[in-house]
Amino acid sequence: MTQASLRGRRSGCPISIALETLGDAWSLLIVRDLMFKERRNYNEFLQGGEGIASNILADRLRKLEAAGIVEKQRDAADARRFSYRLTAKGIDLAPVLVDLVVWSARHEATDAPAAVVRAMRTDREAFIAGVRERWRARG
Repeated sequence: MTQASLRGRRSGCPISIALETLGDAWSLLIVRDLMFKERRNYNEFLQGGEGIASNILADRLRKLEAAGIVEKQRDAADARRFSYRLTAKGIDLAPVLVDLVVWSARHEATDAPAAVVRAMRTDREAFIAGVRERWRARG
């Protein structure tokens, strides 16, 4: 038996593994909200505009936390609430999300600000470095 099957994976294919973790309709949008839109708490995710149901949001946050992509912490301002943050594993998705934005903007009409897409396109590495720096600063 392979290591992949021991963990309950469909296969050891890297794309299959990524899809098992992030391949639903909501997980990458939650990562996007944490990475680019600085949303941090449950209500901010609910108000994100895509219309995620509260039970789906709770489930996806749990799955992303279990996968080590987000971490949940007590909110410093209100101990009854939680805030969420990308982990190092989560912030490593920055190049993937940048490439998805650039690809989508190249082939479809999107709401992404033209200046942001241009920055992603013209100096991808600097844009990703800025995302990582903002993530470190929010520590």
